[in-house]
Amino acid sequence: MNNPPTREDIFQIIRHQLAEILEINEDRISEGSSFVDDLDADSLALIELVEAIEGEFSKGEHQFRIEDDDLEDLRTMRDAVDYVVQVLGVSQ
Repeated sequence: MNNPPTREDIFQIIRHQLAEILEINEDRISEGSSFVDDLDADSLALIELVEAIEGEFSKGEHQFRIEDDDLEDLRTMRDAVDYVVQVLGVSQ
């Protein structure tokens, strides 16, 4: 059985995925980074990020899903990391 990811693991995974999608250096992405204001992510990039996060954290029969109603609340890296932490039940 694999150990559950830590909050830092989740941050690093999302940061890596976002850097790949936006074709930027991971060093430009901090926890306080706003997807739109700081990183110039457009709606297509954000959709790709949601799909990447869902794919990354879906394991076996457990399908990780970001609910459509929650998408508008995910504006920064911190929002995304906090969301994944909450859904996965990671102890902080």
